[in-house]
Amino acid sequence: MNQQVIVAGGGIGGLASALALARQGVPTVLLEQAAAFGEVGAGLQLGPNATRLLSDWGLSDALEACAAFPEVLRVRDAHRGTDLGQLRLGAMALARYGQPYATLHRADLHALLFNAVQQQGLTEWRLDSRLASFAETPDGVSATLDDGNLLTGKALLGCDGLWSRVRSQLLGAQGVRASGHLAYRGMVRAGDLPLALRAPVVTAWLGPRMHVVHYPVRGGEWFNVVAVVHGVLGQGHGGEPGSDPQGWSHEARANDLQRAISPACADLLAMIEAVPGWTLWALNDRPAMAGAHEHAQGRVALLGDAAHPLRPYLAQGAAMAMEDAWTLGRVVEFAQKKGDWPRLLAVFAQTRWQRNAQVQQHSQRNGRIFHATGLVRWGRNTAMRLLGERLLDNPWLYNGPPEPERPPVLSPRARRAA
Repeated sequence: MNQQVIVAGGGIGGLASALALARQGVPTVLLEQAAAFGEVGAGLQLGPNATRLLSDWGLSDALEACAAFPEVLRVRDAHRGTDLGQLRLGAMALARYGQPYATLHRADLHALLFNAVQQQGLTEWRLDSRLASFAETPDGVSATLDDGNLLTGKALLGCDGLWSRVRSQLLGAQGVRASGHLAYRGMVRAGDLPLALRAPVVTAWLGPRMHVVHYPVRGGEWFNVVAVVHGVLGQGHGGEPGSDPQGWSHEARANDLQRAISPACADLLAMIEAVPGWTLWALNDRPAMAGAHEHAQGRVALLGDAAHPLRPYLAQGAAMAMEDAWTLGRVVEFAQKKGDWPRLLAVFAQTRWQRNAQVQQHSQRNGRIFHATGLVRWGRNTAMRLLGERLLDNPWLYNGPPEPERPPVLSPRARRAA
């Protein structure tokens, strides 16, 4: 398929898309607005649904080399320190889902995908390049860049994040939705933690109007720590009033965070105090997807956060972007007419939108449950103690992603007629 596809955005979703298409022989030109490829941020979690894709792409060994594989998800009360419930991971995740549960640094996942795309050899890299606008033509897409240069391709994939320019032109200007939550993030060496906090465990601390999650990355040598609290940038939480809402991170002050989670138990405070520095960003999203038209129209498709930004309460942001990319690759693989991009993207959109909407809805619901107060908090804690793993596990999610429909097998005569 010598039909170039334009991919706007060089993050995890964009690289995964280029990889999935390259594996089907489809060349891409990938636009990245930064002057060098790389990934900001700290850690992320990959459930079995995501590690299944890396395995299918032949990247399990690369994942093994850079990730950690926690033994358990442990939920604790942020104020009292008591255990609320747990979900066995490790060998149990392998037994249940056939794939591991992994935690790793975002930069490591980005590098893993970048190296895989380079090895395929079908991607042209355009650094310091950002799409300004696009236009569909009868047989392709024309993209204008910020510097005035023009690119043409058979299709355009918008993998350019929450503030996507591709989305704005495809669906019209739509403001993002402020969650009223702020995320503090930091990294700490495992050797700088008390022994009790170095275990290969994902720990989630739940408290009124806040929660904290920490887990090992980089083979357990570091821990990623994320604390989510209610608040506004510049109002007692770092940054300056009017800070750029599109900014990924702002300077944060540890005492602001300690005040926001107070009163915290000794173990949680020990973890917070061990982190040498914090950055901060405001959490924004959009309403859950309402139909396939929000994923693709004609020769243009949106993937990852450009289509379905997620609040981080189900740990599925990177996974859903990768699922989108994998599904598109499968649609191309199964297609009987490989070059019909409007049809290919329509099948992709129909396959993906409902699952992505469901994950968006579950993420929003989890945020309300994590930060519950009063009787709702009491009911949550009681349910976790009584139901344990049945409440914390997500078979509907981890058994995915769903395969796109395969077209019926045609006889040679029918194929010639088609």
